[in-house]
Amino acid sequence: MKKGKSILLTTLVVAGAFVVLSPHIQYCSGTLNKFKSYFELIRFLEQSKNHHYMHYRESLGEVRLLDMDTYQALDGVDYSQTNIQVEGVDEADIVKTDGTYIYAISSKNVVIVKAYPAEEAAVLSRISFDGSLKQIFINDERLVVFYQNETQTTIANIYNLQNNTSPIFEKQIAIDGTYFASRMIGDFVYVIVRKNAYYYNGTVNLPKICFNNERRIVRATEIYYSDIADYPCAFTTIISFNIHDDNEEPIDKTILSGWSTNIYVSMQNIYLAITNNDQTILHRIQIGNGEISYVADGKVQGRVLNQFSMDEHNGYFRIATTSEMIGSSWLLNLQNNLYVLNMDLETIGMIEEVAPGELIHSARFMGDVCYLVTFRKVDPFFAIDLSNPANPRILGELKITGYSNYLHSYDENHVIGVGKETVSAETGDFSWYQGVKISLFDVTDLTEPKELAKYEIGDRGSDSPVLSDHKAFLFSKERNLLVIPVSVAKADAKAPSWATGEIVWQGAYVFTISLELEEKITLKGTITHVENGNVHNASYHATRALYINDVLYTISESKIKMNSLLDLSEIGELNLKG
Repeated sequence: MKKGKSILLTTLVVAGAFVVLSPHIQYCSGTLNKFKSYFELIRFLEQSKNHHYMHYRESLGEVRLLDMDTYQALDGVDYSQTNIQVEGVDEADIVKTDGTYIYAISSKNVVIVKAYPAEEAAVLSRISFDGSLKQIFINDERLVVFYQNETQTTIANIYNLQNNTSPIFEKQIAIDGTYFASRMIGDFVYVIVRKNAYYYNGTVNLPKICFNNERRIVRATEIYYSDIADYPCAFTTIISFNIHDDNEEPIDKTILSGWSTNIYVSMQNIYLAITNNDQTILHRIQIGNGEISYVADGKVQGRVLNQFSMDEHNGYFRIATTSEMIGSSWLLNLQNNLYVLNMDLETIGMIEEVAPGELIHSARFMGDVCYLVTFRKVDPFFAIDLSNPANPRILGELKITGYSNYLHSYDENHVIGVGKETVSAETGDFSWYQGVKISLFDVTDLTEPKELAKYEIGDRGSDSPVLSDHKAFLFSKERNLLVIPVSVAKADAKAPSWATGEIVWQGAYVFTISLELEEKITLKGTITHVENGNVHNASYHATRALYINDVLYTISESKIKMNSLLDLSEIGELNLKG
């Protein structure tokens, strides 16, 4: 940053210290409060057990504005969309489609592709960024691109897509801190950004927000804080903006608490989950039409695995955690819990000490039922009844080899699981994980869940992005279609079960999945982007798949391949690198 700008920014921070002085403290429900002055914020951080973390300085830095443009959708086209958790709550991703065009992140570019019809496929334009690209949204004729520059500033650029060959830059929002997550509901985007609460020479570097080149500092009196967390060391800022109205000011709220580790978003609420020792601190932020308001906080025992371990249903928030018990061994000390909280984040129902000595590997809430997978030696697949929020009950348990990292609804009576197969160790109370495993569970009778079918890919060392990123999962019940990207490892036939195989192939596995088939999970074929056998070149690793009508598109950082969904015959491919 240039010296003049540095002086200006310092002046703004100092000025903010005097502007925020107020004799009144503002309260909200729960234990969330607002600081009554900038100096109260300083005292709060000085007393924090983690104040030794707060000794660095940040600056917003320069933001380079870019120009761009593009888009026109075709009515009546059947196409897949991003695999999301909550209907109506879109999640940003590295690839999006509107049924005619594909928008894909490739290195430092967002590439806009005319995708359908496949015979006319072509790269129309590339938007270059000086920073680390994160994710994108598409909404009618608007594109939102999130990226982060070297000064740890999260930037959202919005483009007009009326002409895909030359997108037009419309507006920019820059938020001080690192990108954590985002959601889009209707025309409003909600972005969550995290920033360490730096305390240096008696000064706190407060979060800064820049909208269309006009900067402002979040005042101390605007910041919420919680006495629940023992280690308040980060500012979490939530920004909302209208993707179509270029003149509407963004709305923001900031909370000083622990470092947010997971997020769950419903149509009405954002829930922040913060791990603190063996507890999860929760904050509920109410949202709607771009408005944001903090309303409640609470806590539960244990650590939350990911967003699918949380859910909101009929006015209750449900969360599954893994916690520790007193004992001689860390692993044997583990237990799993499920809590039901009201909208004030007060616990009103619970089950604790589920599967002692095991870890939660996946959870999925579907209406009044929670499916939970824990693992140490076998895969207990639990079906938990939540129809009475005050009295959750385990209805059924299935023990099989392997475990599922991701659970997805096939229909109301069947669940798909993707994870790893396992083999019991010859000695010791544990198992060795093996290849990637796809399971189809029958939960028609919740008291007796069954594994109807399974399919295993590769040996120990095989992997899939689906195991840690649900957006890599493509499923259509209507089309009997399941597609997952996989890295396939092969081990010597005489190798012990603990030996990791060598990666020999990477690409998309395409399955036919149907209850009507004798073999309910059947491999239809595979598609790879790898060239010249160089399987370790990650830029050719297929990470996403989508379909538009009867064409399957697989996407890697370097290319898009188009194959017929009827027989997987190749139609063509496009180079994204340029």
